[in-house]
Amino acid sequence: MRIGIYPGTFDPVTRGHEDIIRRAGTLCDRLYVAVARGHHKQSLFSLEERLDLMRTVCADLHGNGEVIPVAFDGLLVNACRQYRASLIIRGIRSVADYEYEHQLSGMNRHLLPGVETVFLITADRYSFVSSSLIRETARLGGDVGELVHPDVKKFLTVKVCKDC
Repeated sequence: MRIGIYPGTFDPVTRGHEDIIRRAGTLCDRLYVAVARGHHKQSLFSLEERLDLMRTVCADLHGNGEVIPVAFDGLLVNACRQYRASLIIRGIRSVADYEYEHQLSGMNRHLLPGVETVFLITADRYSFVSSSLIRETARLGGDVGELVHPDVKKFLTVKVCKDC
C-alpha cells in the first residue's frame, strides 16, 4: 500500500490545496492530510478549526484513494513514522517555493531515509494563491469565494469580521 502525507498549516485551506490533495490522491492508496500546529506561524484559525475545515473540504473530494485529515505537532518525519507514510507530498508554486522545499526534503531524507518527497506543481489558476494572501484579502473585504471552499469562505468571513 502506498501511503502519503501532505503536510501544511492550511490557515485556511485553499482551492490550491484541494487541487494538490486531489492529484496526490491518484499517487497514493491512502493520503494523510496532516494539519500542523504551526509553532512558527501566527494562525488565524486554531488547530481544531483548521482540522474541522479540512475534514469538510476532504469530504467533498471523490474518486481518489482514501484521504484522511489528521493533526500533527513536531517533526514531519515523526508523523511519517506514525502513519507509515513513505511519500511526502509538497505543492510548488514558484522557484522560491522549490528552493525552500528542496532544503526540507534533504533534511527529511537525512532524518528518515527511505521517505521520498514528491513535488506537485500547482495548477496555473492557483499559482498566485496562498493562505496568507487569502487571509489578508478577506480582512480587507475582498471576495475570495472562487479561491476557497464555500464552507471555508463562510467561516473565514465570520472570523475576520468579528469586529465589523
